[in-house]
Amino acid sequence: MYKGNKIAVVVPAYNEEKFIASVITTIPDFVDKIYVVNDASTDNTLEIVSRLAGENTKLTIINREKRGGVGAAIISGHKEALKDNIDAVAIMAGDGQMEPSLLHKILNPIVEGKADYAKGDRLSTPQYKRGMTAWRAFGNFLLTHLTRIASGYHHISDPQDGYTAISTKTLQKLDLDRIEEGFAFENDMLVKLNIIGARVIDIPHPAVYRGQRSKIKYPRFIVKTSWLLLKDFLWRLKVKYLTRGEN
Repeated sequence: MYKGNKIAVVVPAYNEEKFIASVITTIPDFVDKIYVVNDASTDNTLEIVSRLAGENTKLTIINREKRGGVGAAIISGHKEALKDNIDAVAIMAGDGQMEPSLLHKILNPIVEGKADYAKGDRLSTPQYKRGMTAWRAFGNFLLTHLTRIASGYHHISDPQDGYTAISTKTLQKLDLDRIEEGFAFENDMLVKLNIIGARVIDIPHPAVYRGQRSKIKYPRFIVKTSWLLLKDFLWRLKVKYLTRGEN
């Protein structure tokens, strides 16, 4: 437990045979449950995780036979955490880009009752962007501003940072089946969180790259996510100011 709270970490993984073992074995000891979601990997990810599960009783494997996307994998883990009466759930991707030593900083606002959802931020502090390509930084900068408008959270930066934590009390208020299942999961999640009035906080941290290749095709992703955010923006206005006004 961490500060009296039962903690779980969801690890979405698709073809992460190079990094998945180091991710799992470096998760801090205070974590009570680890849900590794194998999103129909075609490499040795499942075999590696299965071997580690035999050595770690905290580890639960959720095996998706059909690939659904990183959002779908995370949602699968969140649903499992709700069944296990977890207090707070963090996300640490299977590609090793989330520094385990920073997990307590992501969790602190949640377990201390200062926020309902905490997310990493690699953009607001200049030195923390080191290692991020210029194209990736530009894409994240653009999506930051579009996500601020769509979600109503004008203080957030770097919505693509997937290092997050959320209280299960907040998860219970969300319709998890209506959240985007692909790479735009984090953007759509922020819009849905605004609808329920969740408190969101950024946690600045450095970007971590260890030779990983992003699975995101940024030109296509930016266009697709921008369209999603436009629809999200209109939907949020309708739900918060029109639909509720009729009640």
